[in-house]
Amino acid sequence: MELGLEGKVALVAAASRGLGYAVARALAAEGVRVSIVSRDGARIQEAARRIRDETAADVLAIAADIRSADAIAEWVKRTRERLGGVDLLFTNAGGPPAGTFESLTDDKVWYDAFDLLVLSAVRMVRAAIPLMRERGGGSMVLSTSAAVKEPSPNLTLSNVVRASVAALSKTLADEHAKDGIRVNQLIPGRIDTDRVRELDGIRAERSGISVEEVKQRSAAQIPLGRYGDPSEFARAAVFLLSDAASYITGASMQVDGGRLRSVF
Repeated sequence: MELGLEGKVALVAAASRGLGYAVARALAAEGVRVSIVSRDGARIQEAARRIRDETAADVLAIAADIRSADAIAEWVKRTRERLGGVDLLFTNAGGPPAGTFESLTDDKVWYDAFDLLVLSAVRMVRAAIPLMRERGGGSMVLSTSAAVKEPSPNLTLSNVVRASVAALSKTLADEHAKDGIRVNQLIPGRIDTDRVRELDGIRAERSGISVEEVKQRSAAQIPLGRYGDPSEFARAAVFLLSDAASYITGASMQVDGGRLRSVF
């Protein structure tokens, strides 16, 4: 299948590890010039080095906090100066603290979660759209969570706030189709990342069982019987970002091994 990605420029957020890193690496392997960002300067530089070594791709690594509008603007500016523009955007961020509704007694945690997940995506999209228009169009994938379709226990912040990102994705797809910009949502299930391992640890502690038992119980609820690998999620992101998905916009794709049972 011809993906039509060779020579394009992609912004990939929170790419020092996990899903962001997997997506950046997969894009680089297709000949995309990638600009990656993370708060941890040492980690993002190491991620860039590994991607370059494995793919020989052109990789720009920037240390920046995606909760800062100024930092996002600077990231995009430096990407344009160094790589010539922007064709693709993968929005991504770490998860907010776990907790039930009654345990989240401080309003600040709600504001912080909204800033981390929603406003970071809003600001990345806002910065990328003009550059995509200059190049005649583009493609965006907004990474969310299975929580947008099926709220998860003890993840109240993620359940509520990520739903806003899902709505943002659909709204952007409607508004920017005229610009040749496609926007889709990608929903990870139980992908074997540091974040999922952290959540399994919290669940194990609350339940008084081992982390391995938590993982076994979770895997038993997945029709494919296992957690996903980040590379499997990344391949889905690459497809949605590519010309192979040229008639797909406003869609939600699940990468969850069949875990979500909803028809839509």
